[in-house]
Amino acid sequence: MYTIGQVAKFLGISRDTIKYYEEKELVKPQQNSENGYRTYNQLDIYNLTTVNFYRELDFEIKRIQEVRKGMSIEGIQLLLEEKEQQVLEEIAYKNLLLKKLQNAQEDCQKIQQYLGTFTIKEMKPLAMLGVIDHYTAYEEYDALKENTDSLKKAVILTSLRRVIQFNEQGMQEDKFMIVRKLEENEKALQEQVLYHPTCLYTVIEDGRWSTGGKNTDDQVEATIRRVAKENGYELLGLVYINLLLATFEGGLERIFLEMYVPIK
Repeated sequence: MYTIGQVAKFLGISRDTIKYYEEKELVKPQQNSENGYRTYNQLDIYNLTTVNFYRELDFEIKRIQEVRKGMSIEGIQLLLEEKEQQVLEEIAYKNLLLKKLQNAQEDCQKIQQYLGTFTIKEMKPLAMLGVIDHYTAYEEYDALKENTDSLKKAVILTSLRRVIQFNEQGMQEDKFMIVRKLEENEKALQEQVLYHPTCLYTVIEDGRWSTGGKNTDDQVEATIRRVAKENGYELLGLVYINLLLATFEGGLERIFLEMYVPIK
């Protein structure tokens, strides 16, 4: 027979943990009626080892209690398969979260490198998942609900794009698209793909800290037309705008946007 201190020592778990398992009736050591001390036999040690095994696999106490009441080998295998699937989903989410953190750091570098300057860049393929023609087009929101689950899971692969269509007379259309970045060599099965191999690319700042709350669309459009004319580029009448980063200064928002302007 062993004391709680001895059991805790050679199993490598704390006395408090053992007491907690006792409270949950996962282990029931014998108690000396004279001094009240609990003693543990080999079966108690097997119980503690088994409980600890399932805890190390991150099973909840409630689940372990179910196992203790009685579960077949087939039932245990099913339980382990369910846990494996849960862990795989968590790993997938963490990988997406890690990618989002890494992309956010890259976006900071983009801001430092391209803010207020123009260069030529490829707009990599985007699969279009849905369109909202205007923020008041409420009936169109229902069409996007079909993608809700995939949008929640695809932490970094899905984003919002503002798309402006214009001609010589000015802006003709302004809408938002929900898009998904296509991985290298991936082919979209059903979605429409947006791709432009040659674009004017720049990063601009919006938000009340830099603009005082004024709309700068006309100013940005004029700058795009000027840069295109100076360099002999033909504009295709489209602008794709993506939110890179949002922060605050002096209580006012600073919004950094990247812009792809397809050209010939």
